[in-house]
Amino acid sequence: MYSEMPGNMAVNWILYFVFLLPLFAVGTAFSGVFNATDRDIFTDDLLQVKLTQARATEPWKLLSSDSHPNLYFNQVDVLHLRQRSSTTHSHIFKVIRAAALAMMANVAFYMPPAKHAEFTSKWNEIYGNNLPPLALYCLLCPEDSSALQFLIKFMDRMAEYPDWKVTSAPNDEVPSAHSLTGFATAYDFIYSYLDGRRRDVYLKKVRSETEELFDLSKHRGWGKQYLQNHQTTNILAILIGAIVVGSHDDRESMLWKQVAVNYMEKTMFLLNHVVDGSLDEGVAYGSYTAKSITQYVFLAQRHFNMDNLQSNWLRGHFWFYYATLLPGFQRTVGIADSNYNWFYGPESQLVFLDAFVMRNGTGNWLAQQIRKHRPKDGPMGQSSAQRWATLHTEYVWYDSQLAAQPPRGFGKAKMHVFSNWGVVTYGAGLPSGQGNTFVSFKSGKLGGRAVYDIVHDEPYSWVEGWNSFNPGHEHPDQNSFTFAPNGQVFVSEALYGPKHSYLNNVLVFGPSPTSQCNAPWEGQLGECGKWLRWADAGVGDSRGEVIAASSHEDTMFVSGEAAAAYSPAMRLKSVYRALVLLDSQTLLVLDHVERWSDSPVKSLSAFFHNLDIDFKYVPFRFADRYNGAMMDVWDAHYKMFWFDSQGHSPDTRIQEAEQAAEFKKRWTQYVNVTFPVTGAVSRVAYVLHGPYAKVSGCRFVDDSKNGVRLSLTINNTEKIVSIATNYKDIGARMTYLGFGGHCKVEDTHQITRYGLGTQPIPKPIDSNNQLFDFGLTVNVIAGVVLCVAIGFLTAQRKFYVCFSRLMRYALLSVLILWIAELLFVSNSCDQLLCGVKWKVAGAKSEASKQIRLYEQRMLPLPTVVITTLPGSGSEILEHLFCNSSDFVYIRVPTEHVDIPESEYEFDSLVDACEWTRSDAAQGRFKMLQGWLHSLVYNTKLHLQNIQLAEGSRGRQPQRAAAASAGDGRRSRRREPASELKGKLRASLARDAERVREMRRHVAEYPNARVVLNMRSGGWGLKLPFVQEVVGSSLRTIHLVRDPRAWIYLMVYNSKPSLYSLKNIPQHLSLIFKQDAGGDGCRTAAPEFKAIRRLLSGSETNPVLVLAHLWLAHAAASLRVSESLPDECRLRVRFEDVVNFPQETAESVHAFLGVPVSPAALNQLQFTTSTGLYNLMYEGDISPASIDAWRRNMPRRDVRLIEEVCGGVMGRLGYAS
Repeated sequence: MYSEMPGNMAVNWILYFVFLLPLFAVGTAFSGVFNATDRDIFTDDLLQVKLTQARATEPWKLLSSDSHPNLYFNQVDVLHLRQRSSTTHSHIFKVIRAAALAMMANVAFYMPPAKHAEFTSKWNEIYGNNLPPLALYCLLCPEDSSALQFLIKFMDRMAEYPDWKVTSAPNDEVPSAHSLTGFATAYDFIYSYLDGRRRDVYLKKVRSETEELFDLSKHRGWGKQYLQNHQTTNILAILIGAIVVGSHDDRESMLWKQVAVNYMEKTMFLLNHVVDGSLDEGVAYGSYTAKSITQYVFLAQRHFNMDNLQSNWLRGHFWFYYATLLPGFQRTVGIADSNYNWFYGPESQLVFLDAFVMRNGTGNWLAQQIRKHRPKDGPMGQSSAQRWATLHTEYVWYDSQLAAQPPRGFGKAKMHVFSNWGVVTYGAGLPSGQGNTFVSFKSGKLGGRAVYDIVHDEPYSWVEGWNSFNPGHEHPDQNSFTFAPNGQVFVSEALYGPKHSYLNNVLVFGPSPTSQCNAPWEGQLGECGKWLRWADAGVGDSRGEVIAASSHEDTMFVSGEAAAAYSPAMRLKSVYRALVLLDSQTLLVLDHVERWSDSPVKSLSAFFHNLDIDFKYVPFRFADRYNGAMMDVWDAHYKMFWFDSQGHSPDTRIQEAEQAAEFKKRWTQYVNVTFPVTGAVSRVAYVLHGPYAKVSGCRFVDDSKNGVRLSLTINNTEKIVSIATNYKDIGARMTYLGFGGHCKVEDTHQITRYGLGTQPIPKPIDSNNQLFDFGLTVNVIAGVVLCVAIGFLTAQRKFYVCFSRLMRYALLSVLILWIAELLFVSNSCDQLLCGVKWKVAGAKSEASKQIRLYEQRMLPLPTVVITTLPGSGSEILEHLFCNSSDFVYIRVPTEHVDIPESEYEFDSLVDACEWTRSDAAQGRFKMLQGWLHSLVYNTKLHLQNIQLAEGSRGRQPQRAAAASAGDGRRSRRREPASELKGKLRASLARDAERVREMRRHVAEYPNARVVLNMRSGGWGLKLPFVQEVVGSSLRTIHLVRDPRAWIYLMVYNSKPSLYSLKNIPQHLSLIFKQDAGGDGCRTAAPEFKAIRRLLSGSETNPVLVLAHLWLAHAAASLRVSESLPDECRLRVRFEDVVNFPQETAESVHAFLGVPVSPAALNQLQFTTSTGLYNLMYEGDISPASIDAWRRNMPRRDVRLIEEVCGGVMGRLGYAS
């Protein structure tokens, strides 16, 4: 409804009242990302949350006639709301009116009971939830007096109750919070219709319930546990009650508001760490929590001028609803405690996101699709207690100016990775129909990646470990999956219920010495209770990890590791599961289980669930060879079967069970199959397919140390699926697959390398056909010539014509044609007689030869070198490579990893010297060549040989060099003694620890590929030299940045400016000090000549000098890089890394030939979008902060930069 949420309706506050919210605390780096720069000191500021007044001139006490409505809108807005009920908002109003009429038509069910005991005898949130939509209807339709009388009687009964609790849950305040929220909202809406007595009675009731809930917040778990539905529901109720009471000069309400805002602002701060917009409690409870969060964000800005609309979590929250939808818009993934879809909304949340965050119409569109397709009854229908609870906010927030439109790419199956949640979905948000298949996979950390890392890394003093969270609604479900071919659910979650691993499509092992239930079997940590037992010993460390996830055309691959989710007593080294969707009908699931030699485990058991009581599993046998199960859906057969690498296929066990769910029982059925675990490694394959796929063959082709290879014949086409199970070793993956990924699928037509793409196999050219065509043509011509000649011979006798000369020419022509044919065929055939198959039994088809050629053609593993102009932000790329078994990231130079001294000394900023391949071939800079070769090819030994300086002693690296005025070489800058004892010593200690970490990393992952970030700008001109030394594996990434942003950082971002602090003029003056014809620098880049002219002219304008420096460096780097092969160089814009982290990460890794992992993607997204990561000298990084030059830089300087750099800027994609 509103494009902005005005602050002019804010509650007036005492001016001197200030509340301090301690969000930041001194601590260690968060997950390798938080403050992951060279900063020495973490900021210890306290973020002040001040509940400000809107207008200082307004009186403290609002007039009672104007005080309501005020919660979501004011009296002036009411007229507009009424007008829209018959125009732009009519589709929502119809639902609101239908809800009101339904309540009045069934008074016995919807009216609160007359007796308090009856009200408290059951879960009673329905009454509070129904009040706001009923009150809004009365406000929109004042002529409906019967509805108003129904509402007043409704509220009279609620007000008469001594409390709103539930007798069976005396320590659960959620029902009271629902009643308070609904009652206070309805009171605000219809205040003008109430008489004086009811105004006072209702207000006292709101006040007493708010006060009681506030007092309980000091003692209950929900008062300190964040990101949980109870906390947000109860705290929002306190806030709404406080706002309503505060409109009547109740000064105690200020404290209530203060505490509520404190809780919710901490919630928003923590949510900002969640880069994928998810909530760990799943979609159902997530919609519950999000209902309160969206209302808080609106109320906080409306009443307190506190803007959370730029929240990183809010920007991604739309995908939490869209990318979890099964085809048909009725059902969602059931991860964690869930029903079939949503508890609250999600139409209200979606229109909020559209109106205030996205502004593109996709939220409105999805809300319309969900309402259009929502089942009216059955298990997927809305609960009577929740179905209307968010209609009032949906109506208020809906912006009709945003034309409903689907997300870009709608209609085509896509993969979505929730990198924080640990969930991958494929085929979400599609209409139901043949070929629209849905797959989901879950393998994540307890609480989600952000919460897990906050608990373990302890970056914030106010977070008390797991006591500050409550993941009780999560399930033991790491490596679980679902499959719905054609939208028909074949394998599903068991939804809300007791926390047993066997209800979650994961592996269970036995016997286990630590089994808590179902002995001797044991599943994942935390199982066996009504809620996940997250507080038990060791459960807080439970985690899974999505290893790889990628899709191409109508196929996808995803895999996960879940060994850390099982008890250490079972001694499981790896529990790796991989899913390959081969087409829209066929899913291959592979389980790879590796155990230590002393593991007690002897068996593994797999489970597959389906909740649809209409379609039951029945036993099935595939090809009279493998056991399986089948589901008959109206004569369409959905089948699964299984076998291990030894060819064993155990019998099918199909079981049914009823489990406790919410306030009812839920039926489920599951297929159970148990395999023996005999050796150190066990591998089991499961094939699941829909009715439109004919699977006629399936077997293990290879079962080796590094991976498995399976053959499946689908619709008469054989597919070879190769999966690397030694996934942590990039070298092993390379050896097994021929590239650095995790899986490939081959057939006679194409090879799909997941993470890189699909490559068609050229159709073979049949040379025999060509020979046949040529020979046939020659023989036909020769035959025609002979026939004509014979005909003329016959005619000669009759007509007495002499054709002797003609016949000689004809016979000569035939002879020449036959000789030509013989020569051509002989030259084109490598056998004695063409067309004769000499080795019929051993002959291979041309397609097989092509596959062998592709198999031999390996994509080389990369050696990565990053170059840039200092200050461009290349440090941000570290988060694509750190904490990965595939790479070891090394910054050069640092205090310990320094460039060796040679005849040429690098400047820390930039130099103009070019080094070529011939320089390397001629043996120049042998010391540097040996250093590079050692760093790349003997990384472990190189790091081991570094002497670590623990204190202030030790040679400073060349990056710290500054120029002396007297000679042409860079002298070592000397720090004052106090600084050496403080800042430098701390820097040395941190760098020493970084070297130790690299040593540990390389020892654990010896095949990890080296990534060198060359932090001096001069290396961009020496890449041909580097390639000659490193070899063909070199992959260079040159990071560029908008010159306006770069110069703004150097000149305006700090005081004193970096231009002065780093003495840039002195660095530039030294560029040309070394003789271009000397041993150090034989060739100087001509692009730098303009800088020499500026310096000789005593130019002092730093903007002009830096503009020419950027231009010279960029132009020279572009020219030099063009001498490298196309496959060896990539240019990346810093702005693209920040604004489009996922797309940039995928393009960088595709260039390297190594698929990007979800963990690396999450790191980069956290770095670029949360504002919690900062670059040295620049501060927090976010899409908004990197464009500070647009707001703060003088226009004359912008024009000057564009005049100087415009040509190269255009080549790099920067608009002038």
